[in-house]
Amino acid sequence: MLSELLVRDLGVIDELSLVLGEGMTAVTGETGAGKTLIVGAIDLLTGGRADASLVRPGAIEAEIQGRFVVGDDELIVRRVIPRDGRSRVYINGHLATVSALSDQGIDLVDLHGQHAHQSLLKPGVQRAALDQFGRIDTQPLASLLDEVRATDRALSELGGDDRARAREIDLLRHQLTEIGAAGIQDADEDGRLDDEESVLADATAHREAAAQTVSLLDADGPTASGVSAAIAALDGRSPFTDLSSRLQGLAAEIADIAAEARSRSEGIDDDPARLEALRERRALLRELRRKYGESLEEVLAYQAEMAERLDELIAFDERAAALDGRRAALLADLTRVRAEVLAARTEAAPRFAAAVEGYLDGLAMAGARLDVTVAGEAGDDVRLRLAANAGHEPQALGKVASGGELARTMLALRRVLTAGPPTLVFDEVDAGIGGDVANTVGENLGDLARTHQVLVVTHLAQVAAFADHHVAISKKDVGGQTLSVAAVLEPDSRITELSRMLSGSPDSSSAREHAQELVASATTRRDG
Repeated sequence: MLSELLVRDLGVIDELSLVLGEGMTAVTGETGAGKTLIVGAIDLLTGGRADASLVRPGAIEAEIQGRFVVGDDELIVRRVIPRDGRSRVYINGHLATVSALSDQGIDLVDLHGQHAHQSLLKPGVQRAALDQFGRIDTQPLASLLDEVRATDRALSELGGDDRARAREIDLLRHQLTEIGAAGIQDADEDGRLDDEESVLADATAHREAAAQTVSLLDADGPTASGVSAAIAALDGRSPFTDLSSRLQGLAAEIADIAAEARSRSEGIDDDPARLEALRERRALLRELRRKYGESLEEVLAYQAEMAERLDELIAFDERAAALDGRRAALLADLTRVRAEVLAARTEAAPRFAAAVEGYLDGLAMAGARLDVTVAGEAGDDVRLRLAANAGHEPQALGKVASGGELARTMLALRRVLTAGPPTLVFDEVDAGIGGDVANTVGENLGDLARTHQVLVVTHLAQVAAFADHHVAISKKDVGGQTLSVAAVLEPDSRITELSRMLSGSPDSSSAREHAQELVASATTRRDG
């Protein structure tokens, strides 16, 4: 619900702050005090059209803020309308678009009167309203449509048309043949070939390095000779016993290294043919990596993926036949379910119209007729049209000329429906009515407030008497400018305001008695 509203520099409003509660809130005040601007401010918070002419004379920009309570969460919406330039939208402190605000607002607030924002003017919402009234379960229809779309996607993903599929099969076969012919051993083959190529490419240098090492380290070499001389020099000298032992170990290690170097050099062959084969193999693997992946691991993964895709394409006819069969069965079910939904909507339409007309009878629209038309395969095209007076042709709700008639029609619709946005705002709902009809309008609004937050701008005390909360808008002259002031009325102040609405004289004792009677009667009718 809308829990708080702040308006600055909008029309005749200098600054207005309202904390709103659950149930029904009546907004009243003298003509020109700015009551309708409250509705306009809420309309702007829900995506309504901004106009620079709304900015209060002398102000740079108008600002509207609203705090909405949505379950356990809060939503802060802010709209800024500059005198020059484009309006700005903020949702929870972040810049947003007007379309995002409108999408959000349709789930939060419905404005009834002469406001394009009314959700019930939209065909999709009208269809949902009929479905809700008739308790029509459209989930099977939605599920079937989803399945048909999924089957169509699966068919299109099988390989497109015959020519495209044949081209793809040829390409995949070529690629798989190319990769398969390479006979990649594993993902590490490239590294092993690199090591072997390095050895073969430098075979002569490797053998020469080994020979030099052997000549330096064997028994006749200078290194071994030096170590032997050192051992002889230290032999039998107790201070150097440990060093002598280490030198003896070093002599054995040097001899072992020399023998190992000799052995390894004998295993290194100068094999130009093998070297050329290695280089050709590595060039082939590089070409595969250029085409199919950064590494041999990626090339092998691509090979597996393309083999699976080729199997799918080759098995196309079998898979396509299965999917075609599935699609045919779904379409048969879809035809049946669409017919069932169409029949249910067609049956519910006149009952829905009659239920709404039953409320219109008590809302000074006894001759009004609601026409609910259903068209389309599943009755998806649902339109509500209203003939506000006997003998008139029904027309779309958005074209109803009288704001009061439209607001009362929306009130009747809301009485029939149980769902809808949590906050409902009614403007002009009491235009052109009075007496018992005003009491009926107030009673209907009060009943609606049991399940919704209801805000109503009214000039009739009979309607305002049914409210749980009462906000009075008054005007004052400040420096030659007319400004609006809002006040949430306590019980005694409320009686005074109702007296003003009844007689124009808030201090009239008879008017105050009448106001007290209205409140008492409204309380009895609402709670009875």
